[in-house]
Amino acid sequence: MTFLVYDSGALIAAEHDEKRLWLIHQRALGRSVVPIVPAVVLAESSHPAMRNLSRLLMGCEVERLDAAPALMAALLRHATANGTVVDAVVVETALRRQATVLTSDREDVEALAASVNRKISVIDI
Repeated sequence: MTFLVYDSGALIAAEHDEKRLWLIHQRALGRSVVPIVPAVVLAESSHPAMRNLSRLLMGCEVERLDAAPALMAALLRHATANGTVVDAVVVETALRRQATVLTSDREDVEALAASVNRKISVIDI
């Protein structure tokens, strides 16, 4: 199975009804690629007035944050000066699930992966 991890920038792009985001999302679903939204991304980027969020999430897997992935994300975050806790969770999810990241923050995502000598596939949104 193939996966695509959405960061906060992807959810914000969905809310702004950006065509590129919706095109990528529809292509992913059409190719049986599972979009993953880590729960912390949802917590960081959603608010009650968001109209398009439920439409986006209908095709996504929302992944909760358990202890082992949280600890690995903490290691990532402390291994580099780049990125936030949410960025680290996105990268940890992508590395663990061998997924591509859909992000508005390529530099931080790549730096977090590089901090553990890994490369990550990134699609800019």
